[in-house]
Amino acid sequence: MRTPKTLATSLLTLSAAALLALSAAGAATATPAPAKAPDFASDVASHTVTETGTAAYWTPERMRNAVPGDVLADKAMKRNKSSKPAAALLEGAAPSTIEAAAPKLQSQSLQTKANASETPVPHIGKVFFTLGGTNYVCSGNSVSSTNKSTVTTAGHCVNEGPGAFATKFTFVPAYLNGAAPYGMWTAKALYAPTQWSSSGDMTYDTGFAVMSTLNGQYLTDVVGGSGLQFNAARGLSYKSFGYPAASPFNGESLKSCSGTAANDPYNPQFNTQGISCNMTGGSSGGPWFIGTSASGYQNSINSYGYGTKSTKMYGPYWGTVIQQAYTTAAAS
Repeated sequence: MRTPKTLATSLLTLSAAALLALSAAGAATATPAPAKAPDFASDVASHTVTETGTAAYWTPERMRNAVPGDVLADKAMKRNKSSKPAAALLEGAAPSTIEAAAPKLQSQSLQTKANASETPVPHIGKVFFTLGGTNYVCSGNSVSSTNKSTVTTAGHCVNEGPGAFATKFTFVPAYLNGAAPYGMWTAKALYAPTQWSSSGDMTYDTGFAVMSTLNGQYLTDVVGGSGLQFNAARGLSYKSFGYPAASPFNGESLKSCSGTAANDPYNPQFNTQGISCNMTGGSSGGPWFIGTSASGYQNSINSYGYGTKSTKMYGPYWGTVIQQAYTTAAAS
C-alpha cells in the first residue's frame, strides 16, 4: 500500500515556491455547454463523462488505497516553474449569494463512533477519481444548484492543471469508516476555470462536478446542498472540513479546522487566504464555510499548505472567475 503524502509535503519548499509565478487570464463572458472533450475556448473548461460502471469500480479496498489528490497540486506547480508573473486579480465586485437547498427526502440515521472528530455531515463527503492510471481521493461538498446535482472540490481533484480531466469521479457523502450511507454518486460532467485547467494557477484551484441521479433521485434532494457566496470580504472567520488521510489521520472520518483568514505571505500572487489547520492529504477540496458551522455559506476549499508540519491551510478567493465556473456547472 502506498503511504499517503501530506497536503503540506506534497508542495514545494518555501524557497522554491517563492520562485513560482503562475499566469492568470482575464475574465470572459462566454459560457460553453458541456462537451465530450475539454473546451478551453472560454473561462470555463468542461468535460462530459461517458464511462459506465464507475461506482462498482470503487471497492472498499480501492477506496482505502487511493492516493491523496494533493500530489496533483504538486505536479501542477512543478510544471509552472517558468511561468510569468500572474496578473493582478480583480476584486471589488458586489458579493453574490446562493441560498442553501434543504433535502426533500428524509435523512437516514448515521452510525458514528466516539473517536470521530466531527459527526458526519450529509452534504460533505469524499471524492474518488482516477488520473493517469492512479486512483486518488479528495474531499467535496454538495451545494445548492439549479440542477440539484453539483459538488465542489479542488481544481486539482477534477483536472491535472494543466492536463487531463479525471475519470471514474465518484462522490460519497457522509463517508465514515468505509460506509456510504447515502450511496455512491457518479459524475456526468466536470468543470474548472480555464486558468486552472490550462496552467494550474493556484489562484483558481476550484473544481465542480455534476453528478448523475441515483435511484432516480437528485443529490440535493437526498443530502441537501450548501449555500455559496462569491466576492465576499477578506479576513472572515471560517470552519473548514475534510477527510485527511496522512498521519496522524487515516481518512476514515470527518475532521475540521476553524480560524480567521489571513493572506498567504509566501506567495501573495495566489491571492489565497489561510486559516490555522493541520489537516493533511485527502482533505483537498473540503469546503470552507463562513462562520462556525457547516450551515454557513461555502466560500472556498482546502487547497494547499507548506512544510512538513504545516499549521496553515490555504484556500482560493472565490471571485468572479470561480463564480462563472460554478454558474456553468450548476445550470448544466
